[in-house]
This record gives sequence, structure tokens and C-alpha cells, in this order.
Amino acid sequence: MAQEERIYGVHAVRAALKYDPAHVVEAWLESGRHDQRMARVRDALRRAGVTTHLVRRRELDALTGGGVHQGVVIRYQGPPPQDQEDLEALLEGLESAPLLLVLDQVQDPHNLGACLRTADGAGVHAVVVPRDRAVGLTPTVHKVASGAAGRVPFFQVTNLARCLDMLKQRGVWLVGADGEAEQSLFELDLTGPVAVVMGAEGEGLRRLTREACDFLARIPMAGPVGSLNVSVATGILLYEAVRQRSRD
Repeated sequence: MAQEERIYGVHAVRAALKYDPAHVVEAWLESGRHDQRMARVRDALRRAGVTTHLVRRRELDALTGGGVHQGVVIRYQGPPPQDQEDLEALLEGLESAPLLLVLDQVQDPHNLGACLRTADGAGVHAVVVPRDRAVGLTPTVHKVASGAAGRVPFFQVTNLARCLDMLKQRGVWLVGADGEAEQSLFELDLTGPVAVVMGAEGEGLRRLTREACDFLARIPMAGPVGSLNVSVATGILLYEAVRQRSRD
């Protein structure tokens, strides 16, 4: 069953229209706005053949629950969430060593959006999250991801521990980020089949997830700050993998 949601904000809407126009089914625009940014949105909607309604600002406020919509809201009917079986099928079809990102119960949509954007830039083959106690592809995620939410294969699995075990059986090394780890990130070989495993905001990796990892690695911190935001840390780990792979 398709996932239906409302995406709003000029940047997020234009990204959806650019990268996945087939799933944009309806739009609402603030009447009376004739600025250049809105004109570009109107043109993109017209080219995509999307039914458009001109409404007052208060109607847009109601549609978004008071969100910062910047005068535009779309109804997006995306494909259904992919699960572990779909992930296995993707792995079967890869012609290069997989680079995966696993997010263990990340709940802030801004963090997930930023992680998806970084994953897209790093060429990650798939992002995996648990179905429970973790944020999915919400309008805020779409907005922050700037189109990456529609490009990076995204999988929601019922049992993360079982999924991690499946990855290990397929020869994927699990590298967990842990500020207390003895090994530095820069001591690891990330050139082979790798899944970077990140923990939740504040709590880090859950015990079972940590125990499933083949390696734990820390990001060296020179200053007094003990840890980094999960999306920032994700970028550091993924791009260290990219650096090593491009060198090889």
C-alpha cells in the first residue's frame, strides 16, 4: 500500500517535483503570491500535470498543522515502505561491495533527513531503520533531505537484530559508532562490504545492536565536547569509507 503524506516548503516541494514527479498527486498554493520562487513552483507543477488549488494562507496553515509551508503544500503518494526481503533483493543485484547505513532508533526527523542527504552524496546503497521507535519518511524528513529521500533506497525492518544477522551472513562487516570504543575510525579498513551502524540521539547504540557489530569505532575528539550530532558523525564515518574506497 502506498504511503501518503503532505510535503511542504518551496525547497522540499521543488525537490519532489524534480526527482519524483510521478508521485505528486495534488498541490495547494497560496493565492495572491506572484514572486519568482512561487512562479518556478507553478511551472514545475504544470509540467508534471499536477492538479493545483489556489487557497488562502490559513488553509495552508491547517493542512500543515502550522508548519512553515512557505505558501505551498503537495500531496505525495510514495511507494510502500521496503522491508528486509526487499533489502536482500537489492543486495543480490549489487555489482560492487555494498556500503550501507543503519540507523538504530533515530527519532528526530531533522537528523534522518540530514543522514539521507549525506548518504545520497556518499553513494550509499541503502539506509536501514527499525520500524518501531524510529522516525520514517515524514514531510520534515523530505524537506531536510532535499530530494535524497526519494533517491536513496530506504528500508524499514521489523527486527533490526535479525536484519543485522542477515547482513553478516552475506559477508557485510558491521561497524558501529561508539564514543567509548578503543579503536579510532581511521584505523579501520572500510573498503569491503560495510554497514555503518549509528545509534540514537543521546543514547547511542542499543546493547543488542552494539553486540552484533563486528567492530566498534570512535571519532577522535580533540576538544572537551564528548560527542557529535548523529548526522554529523554519520557524515564523518561515511566519507572516511568513501575516501578509502576511492583510494583503492
